[in-house]
Amino acid sequence: MSRILVLLYGVVSYVIFFVTFLWAIAFVGNFYVGHTIDSTGTDSFTTALLWNALWLGIFAISHSVMARPGFKKAWTKIIPESIERSTYVLVSSATLILIFTQWSPMNEVIWSISGVGATILTGLFWAGWVLVLLSTFMINHFDLFGLRQVWLRFKETDYSHLVFTTAFAYKFVRHPLLLGFVIAFWAAPTMSMGHLIFAIATTVYMLIAIQLEEKDMEDVFGDTYRKYKGEVPMLIPTGKTASPMTFSAATPAPAPASPEPEVAEEETAAY
Repeated sequence: MSRILVLLYGVVSYVIFFVTFLWAIAFVGNFYVGHTIDSTGTDSFTTALLWNALWLGIFAISHSVMARPGFKKAWTKIIPESIERSTYVLVSSATLILIFTQWSPMNEVIWSISGVGATILTGLFWAGWVLVLLSTFMINHFDLFGLRQVWLRFKETDYSHLVFTTAFAYKFVRHPLLLGFVIAFWAAPTMSMGHLIFAIATTVYMLIAIQLEEKDMEDVFGDTYRKYKGEVPMLIPTGKTASPMTFSAATPAPAPASPEPEVAEEETAAY
């Protein structure tokens, strides 16, 4: 029964994520949902700014802290490892829903573009979201959102870490998924003050998150990832592409040989 519950938990978390993903598109794009980033607001500029900073801060702190290896190690002493990723996805979805429902619109117009310019920006908006979704499949969509973990638990199969390869968009930028978000958040024919603050705050957060993530990647993949960083730009394509690489966990350097063979043999035997 526990295996069934774990699987159900993972599936429900994924469904909530996917609904939240579609909601995010509607929220930022101002359609299909009642409350969007540019709905009519009644709060003063200062009040709206403070509330919106709070909602964004809750998301940023929870999203970043839960992604850190140290937190995962402690967290999986409380919850099963098989649902760690699904729980991360669920909390991230919940904090995004908090933003979507509690956002205080700030309606002063920063720019408004019509005609061909508006068509181009709308196309970029959709292209950004498509890049976000496709980027998840360029690594492993189902592992990223916890479904693979709960399925393996259901089958009573040990989890195996994925091998990362520089395929498709990852040949041109190291973080195509985040590039997609940046494009989607900034490509607005009409940019309100609230939307601009949202775009700035999320872009700054993503740049900080990249630094933390890449440090973790270097710890795991070592010189292979450092070589990848040297070859491929972070977010803005420059025409440089990565040579084919497969990332596997870095192998620790061997300990120096003992000058006294007898001691080394005793240490080996002790293990």
